[in-house]
Amino acid sequence: MGEKEDMSVIYDFKENIKNDELEIIKEKIKSGGLVVFPTETVYGIGADATNGQAVKNIFKAKGRPQDNPLIVHISNYEMLKEFTYDITQTEKALMDAFWPGPFTIILKSNKKLPIDVTAGLDTVGIRMPDNDIALSIIEKCNTPIAAPSANVSGRPSGTNIADIFQELNNKVDIFVDGGNTNIGIESTVVKVDNNVVNILRPGRISLEDIKALGFEAKLDKHVFEDVKDGEKVESPGMKHRHYAPAVKTLLLEYTEDESIMLDVLKKYIAKNSDKKIGILCFTEHKQFLKEYNTIDIGSINNKLEVSSRIYTKLRSIDKLDCDEWIIEGLSRAGIGTAIMNRLTRACSYNILK
Repeated sequence: MGEKEDMSVIYDFKENIKNDELEIIKEKIKSGGLVVFPTETVYGIGADATNGQAVKNIFKAKGRPQDNPLIVHISNYEMLKEFTYDITQTEKALMDAFWPGPFTIILKSNKKLPIDVTAGLDTVGIRMPDNDIALSIIEKCNTPIAAPSANVSGRPSGTNIADIFQELNNKVDIFVDGGNTNIGIESTVVKVDNNVVNILRPGRISLEDIKALGFEAKLDKHVFEDVKDGEKVESPGMKHRHYAPAVKTLLLEYTEDESIMLDVLKKYIAKNSDKKIGILCFTEHKQFLKEYNTIDIGSINNKLEVSSRIYTKLRSIDKLDCDEWIIEGLSRAGIGTAIMNRLTRACSYNILK
């Protein structure tokens, strides 16, 4: 799927879902088109998950590697039954607890979906989004929708239309504008093995949230380690370059003593005085960094605020005149695990200690 002759269409659903335009969206998806739409996490590029050519067009639009599986979005449990089998009691309990919501579960695939959706694996990632626009589109189309994040592969995901329109215009048919997404980072992805919940990609639903329901759970080793060449992955976000701006970035390691973080930061900048360095810093630290180029990523005490801002801020630094950027790290507790996972990959594992 190359660039289209005409610009992509934008439908404004921020105030309400328009039935006439929803009907056009349905016809476009049912005929194999691509639609960018919001979820509670990030925007997705959606296509009919049962249409092999439409799914291939997602990969072309994003420039996405073929070994990176897609997540299938559903609006009801009947869709789940069409493409999976042998769901365990633990898996069912997790879905009941976290759906609709920012939670993807890897299930056994009955091979009825195109091979490009599953990257040739025997499993498929499924989620039911907690967003009225997304659910209305899926329900209207009456088909599951494969939808990776709306961005060119490797770049930060899109949390609003303005951030992603230029890079995806003419590569998709329709943009559905639902305003800024609430959470700002992709869904938690889990796989259950022997009743142990293995978190492949952290998100808003945290390790602590899962354990609080009485499940045994752990983080996959690749959450903070890169996948080796040749290794297959069952979740997006585990392999390949992700979430990254074009300019070089360093992640400042978090310590409970914030004065130590600030000291490490200032010493690094002093040693690299020949470079123009910017800082993505917390609101509370701006007063101590007045002489530097800073961008506020939110309060260190409000991780949900940070998660909702982080991709837009990562995108913004490419527009500014700095040689490199330092991003302040935070505690890995709760959603902090997900934020630090994204930042670690965005910085290509370059950690400032």
